[in-house]
Amino acid sequence: MELHPLPGPSGSEIETLAFRVFRAIPSPFAEHLIDIEVRVEEFADQEALHAVGLDNPWQLVGLYQGHPIDKQSVWASGDLPPLIRLFRSPLLLECRERQCSLGEMVRHVVVHEVGHHFGFSDDDMHALEDETD
Repeated sequence: MELHPLPGPSGSEIETLAFRVFRAIPSPFAEHLIDIEVRVEEFADQEALHAVGLDNPWQLVGLYQGHPIDKQSVWASGDLPPLIRLFRSPLLLECRERQCSLGEMVRHVVVHEVGHHFGFSDDDMHALEDETD
C-alpha cells in the first residue's frame, strides 16, 4: 500500500498541541508524566501496526509504548522511557471524518495514550479526558 501524507499542520505543530494537553492534565497524574516522550511520525510502521492487530496505517492515530506504572519495577534497568507516538496523517484524516479540530483530536488521543501509561480502563480514560477540558 502506497501512503501519501496529507497536507496540513506539521509534526512539530502537533507536538506543540500534545504538550499543551500534558500541561492540562491534573495532579496527581501530571507528576507521573515527566519521563514520557512524545514523537510525531507520518504513519505507524509495520511493527506498531502488528502490536495492535492492525494492517492499515490509516487506522492508527496514536500508540503508547512502555510499561504501565503498575507494571514498572526498579529492577527493570535498561528500559527505554515510555513513549507516545502520534501519527500525523491518520490524525488529520480522523479530524476530517469526525469534523473536529486538530486540537480536540490530539487531546483525545494523548489522554487515551496517557491512560495506558496508568493502566486505566476506557471509562477511566474518559473521566480523565473530561477533567482536562
